[in-house]
Amino acid sequence: MKINKNNTGLQAEQMAATFLINNGLSLVAQNYHCRFGEIDLIMQEAETLVFIEVRLRSSNQFGGAAESITRHKQQKLIATAQYFLQTQPNLPCRFDAILMNKTNFQDIEWLRNAFDA
Repeated sequence: MKINKNNTGLQAEQMAATFLINNGLSLVAQNYHCRFGEIDLIMQEAETLVFIEVRLRSSNQFGGAAESITRHKQQKLIATAQYFLQTQPNLPCRFDAILMNKTNFQDIEWLRNAFDA
């Protein structure tokens, strides 16, 4: 099978989900879409809903994975999360990021509370 950008992104999201499940979170939704945008992973840790952006970078030439989550991207994630929360029980939530480097796919960095709403 030819590996393309979409396959690599899906592979990174699956690896991130597995990593988080192994760290005690449970999967609620993957690739949640609405008119405001997309959230890669929605998971639950104890009584907290966790909205997770997965970032895979092939190099740091134009900034690292964390820097690629711009204020505009954060606003889209927040709007999407607010839409999702309209159908959920009132639970605390947070935004995390999973950062990976394409050259070392196994090296996962988990940023809890990566940004605030």
